[in-house]
Amino acid sequence: MDDPAIQAALEAVKRNEANFTDEQIRICQIAAPPFHEEVRAQELERLFQGLGLKDVRIDKTGNVIGTRPGASAHPNLLFQAHLDTVFPEGTDVHVTRDGTVLKGPGIGDDCRGLVVVLGVIKALNDANVKTAGTITFAADVGEEGLGDLRGTKALFSDTLKGQIDKFISVDGTGLSITNAGVGSYRYRVEFKGPGGHSFGAFGMANPIQAMGRAIAKIDNFDVPKDPKTTFNVGRVGGGTSVNAIPFECWMEVDMRSADKDSLETLHGKFKAAIQEAVNEENRRWTARGSVSADPKLVGYRPPGSTPADSAIVITALAVSKIFGFKGSPGEGSTDANVPMNLGIPAITIGGGGRGTGAHALDETFDTKDDYVGTQRALVLAVALAR
Repeated sequence: MDDPAIQAALEAVKRNEANFTDEQIRICQIAAPPFHEEVRAQELERLFQGLGLKDVRIDKTGNVIGTRPGASAHPNLLFQAHLDTVFPEGTDVHVTRDGTVLKGPGIGDDCRGLVVVLGVIKALNDANVKTAGTITFAADVGEEGLGDLRGTKALFSDTLKGQIDKFISVDGTGLSITNAGVGSYRYRVEFKGPGGHSFGAFGMANPIQAMGRAIAKIDNFDVPKDPKTTFNVGRVGGGTSVNAIPFECWMEVDMRSADKDSLETLHGKFKAAIQEAVNEENRRWTARGSVSADPKLVGYRPPGSTPADSAIVITALAVSKIFGFKGSPGEGSTDANVPMNLGIPAITIGGGGRGTGAHALDETFDTKDDYVGTQRALVLAVALAR
């Protein structure tokens, strides 16, 4: 903090913040629905090039990548925010402004993260900060929902495989630090049977009744409170008429834990419950036909953690306290899950300011003193790039 170059960079962050608020609005008004982030990605590619990053490109998965070389190639810190939102195509992404408050879908999650990345690059350049190691910047795809962290998975398994030593993602608002990655299994389970008339074919096994049995079994799962482990049947559908035995139905199930063993235990219970429900339904009705279930994995986020006594977490806490953070590291499901699972030191941080209504159409972001988030991110990036 006493380094004149760092002081100059912090001043540059504050000076540049108003312009980056405008950029946050502009970027957020470029739609980036799940699996269709390409227009926003092209804009980030242009901005990375304009900020002088080296080897700027979009990889085959859709991630935007650029490098700011240091005195040496390593340590190589990957510093990123995600491009995608949870909102489907056709969503009105117009952003309104009322004083210091911005309102619009995705304005905090993760348009704020994207402009923190841009703000850090600009301030480092403005103050001519030289880092000991290299910082690779990225704007990644597929962080939200069924995107299944596909962008970050591709960075570590392909595009930047074996090149990254440390990782920071900027996701959301405030000054939070996440060092525990909540993993998840997500399934779509399809139940099928021959179907028939509710009166004339009575006695036939029923897919919806089999699904009901499965849901009841899931509801009875006993899961630990610590580490927190959860399950949820989030959506169901199927059938054709009130007076027809359905020939198909489906449900979507989410299971989560930051602890690998707890998550795997729950996963095993889930698979057993599906098979038991089908078997019970078929035993109950033996007249004609039978039902079957096809559990399809539609999402897997690997669990992981970066220990509280690791260098990256200790450094993040020390830096954050300078900027007023008084909390403790927490857990969440973010891009950092991927490197955590691989044993690479990784955390996720908030981008400053104050946000409400993440994943809602009326999401807000209060820009008051939001520059503090960018300043924290800059100092942390420099501290870790050594």
